[in-house]
Parts: sequence; C-alpha cells; structure tokens
Amino acid sequence: MENQTKQKLNRKTGGQNTRLPIKIVQFGGGNFMRGFTDYIIDKMNREADFNAGIVNVQPTPNGSVHKLEAQDNLYTLFTRGIKKGALIDEKQVISAIQKSVNPYTDYQEFLALAKEKELEFIFSNTTETGIAYDEAETSYQGPHKNFPAKLTVLLYERFRHFNGAADKGVRIIPCELIEDNAFALRNIITRYARLWNLEDRFVQWIQQCNYFHNTLVDRIVPGYPKDDAGSYEDRVDYEDQMMVVSEAFLLFVIQDAGNLKERIPFHKINEQILVVDDIRPYRLRKVRILNGGHTLMLAPAVLSGLETVKEAMDHPFTGTFLHDAVFNEINPTLGLNEAELREFAEEVFDRFRNPFIKHHLESIALYFVSKFKVRVLPSVLTSIESNGKLPVNLTFSLACLIRFYQGSFGEKALPLNDEEGIIAKFKEIWKNESYETVAQLALSETSFWDTDLTQVKGLQEAVAKALYEIDHHDMETAYRNFVQFYS
Repeated sequence: MENQTKQKLNRKTGGQNTRLPIKIVQFGGGNFMRGFTDYIIDKMNREADFNAGIVNVQPTPNGSVHKLEAQDNLYTLFTRGIKKGALIDEKQVISAIQKSVNPYTDYQEFLALAKEKELEFIFSNTTETGIAYDEAETSYQGPHKNFPAKLTVLLYERFRHFNGAADKGVRIIPCELIEDNAFALRNIITRYARLWNLEDRFVQWIQQCNYFHNTLVDRIVPGYPKDDAGSYEDRVDYEDQMMVVSEAFLLFVIQDAGNLKERIPFHKINEQILVVDDIRPYRLRKVRILNGGHTLMLAPAVLSGLETVKEAMDHPFTGTFLHDAVFNEINPTLGLNEAELREFAEEVFDRFRNPFIKHHLESIALYFVSKFKVRVLPSVLTSIESNGKLPVNLTFSLACLIRFYQGSFGEKALPLNDEEGIIAKFKEIWKNESYETVAQLALSETSFWDTDLTQVKGLQEAVAKALYEIDHHDMETAYRNFVQFYS
C-alpha cells in the first residue's frame, strides 16, 4: 500500500479507543521517553491493569507535541535487538499518552493539570542540562523555559487547589542522566519557592508529602528511522510520523521511598525494573561493565583495523579479549552478586552485538583518556589491590590506549578526538624511541590519571612490554606474547 493512500494513525485506525484517567504528567516526549517510560506505562496498562494515562508536556518552545496530537497521541514503537541470545524484532502501538500540552501556547491548560484528582506521578527527561537552576526565572508568572521552574509552579498550583492535602502530593521520578537526579530537582524546586516568596507551608508540603526517587535509566532509543523509513512504513498499514525505534535492552533502577512498589506495578511486567534502597551499586555496575567495556576494547579494536562495536564483538581476538576482561578482571572488583553481574554482562554483550545499531568505534574515542580514567582505571587499581598482581587484559588495554595516542598505526591515521592539551602531551611523549621512556612519561602524567601510575608496582614495565609487542606483531600475537610473558 502506497503511503499516500494510507490513513493517518489515530485512535480509530490504531484500534486504541479506550481513554485512561490522568495519573502521570510527563515533561519531555522525545525519543527516549516514548521508547522507555511510555513503553513501560503502556505495558503495565496492558498486562497489570495499571489504568494510567499520561499527559505529555512540551519542555521547550520548539517541541513537537502538535505532531503527537495530530495522531491522537499514538505512535508505533519498533523494538529491535538481541535479548538472551535471541533476535527481537517487534512492533506495537503505544497508547498511554492521552493528551499533549504546549505550555508556551496554552499556559492555562498546563496549569489545569494540577487539578487532576488521580495525578500521582511526574516523569521527566529534559536532558542532563534540564535539571538546573536558572537565575533568569525571577517571577512566579509563566510560562517558564526552565523545567524545574515549570514543575514548581505545577506543584504550587496543586498545593493551593487541594489546600495542602497530604494525599495530593506526587511521586517525582526523573530520568535525566545525572547523579541523584531527584534530589537535585527537589533542591532547585525549594530554591524557586524561596525566590518567589511562596509560603513556608508549601515548602513543607514539598518535603513531607511528595516523594523524590533517584533513578538510573539505560536504553538506546535511536528514534525515528529517517535513514530507513521506507522499510518501517511498509510494516504498518497507516501513516505514522512519530514512529520510534528502540533496542530490546531496558534497565530502570529506582530508589525506593514511601513504598513505591505498592503504588506502581513494575513487578508485574517482564522487564528489568528494580526498585531498590540504594542505586549506587547499579550505577557502578553500569559504568564499569557497559561504559568500561566500550572504553577498554576501543583501542585494541581500532588497532586491529575494526570500525564498529559489533565488528569488535564478532572478532575472535577482541570479542574474547573483552569477555575475559569483564568476567575475570572487572566483575570480581564490584562486590555485587556474581550471578547478577554475569547476567548483566551478557545483556551488555547482546547490546554490543545488536545488528540493528551501527555504533562506530570512532564515536567512543571522544575524550578517551578521561573516559578510561573514570570507567576502567578504578578496576585496574582495585584488581591490583585485591589480587596483588596486574590484571593482564586491563593492563594491555591501557597500553593500547597509549599506543593509540601516537596518532597513526601502519599507514592509517587514528581518530584522536580529545582535548588539545592531551593530544599535544602525547605527541611530545611519542617523540621518544624507547618504549620504557614512553611508558614512564605517559603513566606519570598526573593530568591524565589524577595519580602517578609509575608508582603501581610492575605497571610501567608491563606497559613498555605491551607497547613493544604491539609495534612488532599483529594485535592477536602481541596480546598472546604479552599474556605468556606475565603468566
């Protein structure tokens, strides 16, 4: 069926005529929220009788809620990837959003959301810069550009309408990728309340009658498939300008407060949604295994002539190298349940192998040194402290990073994409012909690592050995010789 003969997606063509009570206000209706939060709510509505409708609030003046409204707030979600070794390729119409509101063009409609009797949850994803205090928002009068300012107004209007009733507080669950995101948001709301001279009783209501849940979210949602829209359009018999593509993996870790589990049936759907007392171990797990995995395999993969994460996973050397580094050297340093770590790591590897997402290694090379320092180096140092010896794979990865910053390998220029000062220092270091000197200068550069790594027993000698092997053999042979030397 040609696109021009298709009907636009709406409640009738999508077969989604049921209207739901408004329990959720959502700030941000972009790709991630539609492929993550809205998907979760929709699934709980279908499988756990949650019966929760969402109002989507446009966070910026140049948003696209009008496009969702034109489709009765419906859209198609394509979920594609690998899950527990199985290929996933599914589609469904998401119908949880009941209404989209543009506060810049209809501010009163936005304020009216405060009066919704069944409203209980606020979700948000306004990017990492969204949870910030804006000194320019000096007045209570809106509309405001700043997200926390908008939320402060909405909460104050609710406080006033229900006369400060304790049971009309809400649960605020932000999905922005900053540490302690809910607590940061709460602090900014309190600042605006003070700045605008709102009554003390409102501040008390915010602190005592509302729950702020810190979160960790993880899912890749590329969004509208603009490069391959035709193949997706052929899979539906309606016109959908807001379709979204997502990977199969999903992780949602939420810090508990006020018996959250009793208020929202996350446990009734088969998704990796964890309501926990402390999210810090899960954040650590993600940084060290997922982010750290990307970082530690980058240089070995690039030096092996590979271009994408999937190629690195499928390659006999780099795929095995990453597996051994994670399972034998990173997981034992985390102090978490071994079975859970193994399951998480296998899921990470499935994501890396996703045939539907082309993740170029070059893109991971941005600020490579600082990423290694945060994501991989702590595993190196913790492993040495625990075992009294160097972790072979992580040490080889560090040597590969130093070799990477030489700038070329064979006749190929390497994708250096870092601060000019770091690149310049490595250029000076690599003017030396001695691998021992290169290792000593690179490891002792505290501006790279925040510590002098030559003080780590045996590390300088090991890196020098690895550098020699890398320059005199193919990567797999270099690695094998290095392992034999230290076994």
